[in-house]
Amino acid sequence: MKKEEYIKKQDLETDDFRKLVNNSASLFPERTAFIVKNPKKDGPTYKNITYKKFADELYSFGTSLIDLGLAGTKIGVIGENRYEWCLSYLAVTAGVGVVVPLDKDLSYEEIADLLNQAEVTSLIYSNKIADKIIKVSELTKTVEFFICMDDIKENDELSGIKQKLFSIKELITKGKKLMEDGDNRVLTSDLNPDELRVLLFTSGTTGVSKGVMLSSRNICFDIQSVMQCLDNTCDDTMISILPLHHTYECTCSFLVTMKMGATFTFCEGIRYIAKNIQEYRPSIIMLVPLIIENVYEKVVKKAEATLLKKIMFRILLWLSGTLFILGIDIRKKIFKKVHDSMGGRIRWLIAGAAAIDPKISYNMIRMGFNIRQGYGLTECAPIVCVNRNNGHKDNSVGPAMPGITVILDKPNAEGEGEILVKGPNVMLGYYKNEEATKAVFRDGWFCTGDQGRIDKYGRVYITGRIKNIIVNKTGKNIYPEELEKHLATIPYILESVVWGDVSVDEKDPIISATVVADMEAIKNARIPEEQKEDVYNLIWNEVKKINKSLPAYKRLQAINIRSDAFEKTTTHKIKRYIALITNKAQEISRKINNDSSKSDSETK
Repeated sequence: MKKEEYIKKQDLETDDFRKLVNNSASLFPERTAFIVKNPKKDGPTYKNITYKKFADELYSFGTSLIDLGLAGTKIGVIGENRYEWCLSYLAVTAGVGVVVPLDKDLSYEEIADLLNQAEVTSLIYSNKIADKIIKVSELTKTVEFFICMDDIKENDELSGIKQKLFSIKELITKGKKLMEDGDNRVLTSDLNPDELRVLLFTSGTTGVSKGVMLSSRNICFDIQSVMQCLDNTCDDTMISILPLHHTYECTCSFLVTMKMGATFTFCEGIRYIAKNIQEYRPSIIMLVPLIIENVYEKVVKKAEATLLKKIMFRILLWLSGTLFILGIDIRKKIFKKVHDSMGGRIRWLIAGAAAIDPKISYNMIRMGFNIRQGYGLTECAPIVCVNRNNGHKDNSVGPAMPGITVILDKPNAEGEGEILVKGPNVMLGYYKNEEATKAVFRDGWFCTGDQGRIDKYGRVYITGRIKNIIVNKTGKNIYPEELEKHLATIPYILESVVWGDVSVDEKDPIISATVVADMEAIKNARIPEEQKEDVYNLIWNEVKKINKSLPAYKRLQAINIRSDAFEKTTTHKIKRYIALITNKAQEISRKINNDSSKSDSETK
C-alpha cells in the first residue's frame, strides 16, 4: 500500500473504539495484529493473530459480557501485558461498558479499595496474580464475576470464591455461538463518544490517587494527533514494555498500533527486554527515560572500556553527527553493532513519563536512534506535546500536537508559568470528585500543575512541578527538577530528590538533596582508596563544583546519602511524597538526638 493511500485511509472518522476496531479489521483483515509467544520446555512457539480474528474474538467476548448482564457497567482489567489484556480492554470499550485498568503491583487491599470506589461489577484478571485475587474477592462489595485470562483448573483455589468464575476462553466460545444465532447487541449498543468509557486511577507521585474519566473521543482524538506527528505505518512493529494500565503505554503504544494496522508484541518483563527485542525486532518502542539512559550507559561503558576505545568512540560520535547535519546519514552503518543489538530495525524511540537527559538524547541521535520526547498527563489522554522531525530540541518536549492548545498562566520575569491545556483530549473530570475537578479547570482550561516556558517556535520546556517548587524569602523560585538534573551528571549518584528544609528560625529554606550513592561506580573509579571510603566528601566535593555554576540562591546546602533506591511508580517515577516523608523523619530524628545530647550535656 502506498504511503499516501495509507494516510488517506487512516483519516476515516474514529471517535469511538468500535469504529477503531471495525476500520482496522476492514482495512487490514489479514495483517498480523498481535504476535503471541507461548513458552515451552522444548522452545517457545509463536502465534500470529490477524485483525479479523482479533475483531471476531473481541465481539464474541463482548457479547458474552452483555449476556451476563454487564452492559453499561464498569469492568476492571488487571494483569501483565498480554493479548488477553488488550482483548479485554477493547471488548469492554467497543460495545459493553466502561473499562477500569488497574495496576497489578498494588496490594490486594488497594485493588479492592479501587474496585469499590469505581463500583466495578466484574474483574478480568491474570492467573499470575491469583493469590491477590482470592483476597480481593473477600473485600470487594460490588464485583459479581471474576473472569480469568487463563484456563481455570479444577483444583484452582479460585474455584471456591463466592462470586461467579469464568475464563475468557469459555466466554468467547459462548459469545461466538450467541452471535451465530443472531445476537448482535454488542454491535448495535449505543456508544456516545462523549460519555465515560475509560476510568483510570492515577499512580500519583504525590500519594493521592484520583479516578480520571476519559471518553472515547478524548482517546481517539489523541491517537489521531499522535499519528499526524510521527510517520508510523502498517509495516511497523511495536513492542509493549511499559505497563498497559498506564494511559501512556495504552494509548500511544497499543491503541496507536491498532489504528495503524501494525503489529503489537509483548515484553515478558524488564529482565527480558534485550531478549524480546531480538526476538521481535521492533521498529518503534515507547520507553521511559530511565530505560533509555540504562541502554545508553551500557553502550558507553562497553565502548569506552579502554582509553583508546574511548577516544575512538568520541571521534565516531562527532563524525556521525557532523555528517548527519550535512545531510549524509551513515549513523546506522557507523554504529551497526549497537543497532544490531537492538534488533536492527528501530526507527523510533519515544520517550515519555519523565524528562530525558538532553545529552543522552543528543548522543543517541548521533548514534542513529531517532528519539522523540513528548509530554502528557493521564488527564489529557495523555499526549499534549511531542517533538517533530523538524525543529527538534533535546531539552524540549516539542510543540503542542495538532488540535491542542497550550498556554502559560501568569508567566514570571523568566517567562515561566503554569502550563494550561485545551483540546478534545482533555478529560471529563475526576470520578465522583467535583471539588478536585473544579480545582484543575480555570475558564475552560485544564491546569496541569506543571511549570514551563514556551519559545518563539511554540516548543514547550518543562521546568518543574508547581507543588515541588521551593520559594525563598525574597520570592525566588528554586526548581528541584533542575537541581536533580545537575546531580544526575555526578558519576557517583544514581538518583536524587531535592527538597527545601524549612528552618525553625524562619530563614530561607535549606536547599537539601537526598541522593542514592552508586557504590559500584565509586568502587571502579580511578581515585585514591581513602576517597572511596569517604563517600560523603567524595560526593559533596562534586556538588560544590556544581554549586559554582549556579546563582547563590539555587546552591545546594546539604546532602543526605542513602544506599537503597527510592520507591517508584510502575512508570519508574520516584514517589516524592514517600521520599520527602523519609527525609522529614530523618530530620526530626536528628533534631531529637541533638536535643537529647544537649540536654545530657546541660545535666552534666
